[in-house]
Amino acid sequence: MTPTIRRIVPEDWARARDLRLAALADPAAAVAFLDTLEVASARPDEFWIDRTARASHGGEALQLLAEDGGVLVGTVTVLVQGAGSADYFGAIIPERRAILVGVYVEPAARGTGLIGELVERACAWSREQGLAALHLDVHADNPRARAAYERLGFRATGHVLETAAGHEVQMVRAL
Repeated sequence: MTPTIRRIVPEDWARARDLRLAALADPAAAVAFLDTLEVASARPDEFWIDRTARASHGGEALQLLAEDGGVLVGTVTVLVQGAGSADYFGAIIPERRAILVGVYVEPAARGTGLIGELVERACAWSREQGLAALHLDVHADNPRARAAYERLGFRATGHVLETAAGHEVQMVRAL
């Protein structure tokens, strides 16, 4: 079966939470996500319900889900950050931009091109929001993810952030 890709709807909150927890349990999670399984597991249902609702409509956040045979097998999220706001590292955003976060594909669906389909949909939505580029940060110790992003047209900006978890390489793709 070919996965169906769609925007999250509020009723997906519990399944989306479970997919996020699976992502955070992945062996590469320490260099793939800023969140931890311990912290995410302790969050109340209201957190997940609100997060899902915000990503289900409007032009400030988008979460896409890939579903295969009723099972969620992948996800990406795009956040639109306003000029003058702080990013999740505390740096001030100079101009309105879209950033790709929360990228995850279940191990059984890896290598199928699903990440490319999810990212293409994220790019299309970002263009619809009037944005000219899609940004992301990838951990320097995550060469598999970095190579995948490069295959999808992302290029390193030359800016590297020092974080508590190590170096994050900033990448961008023109839309």
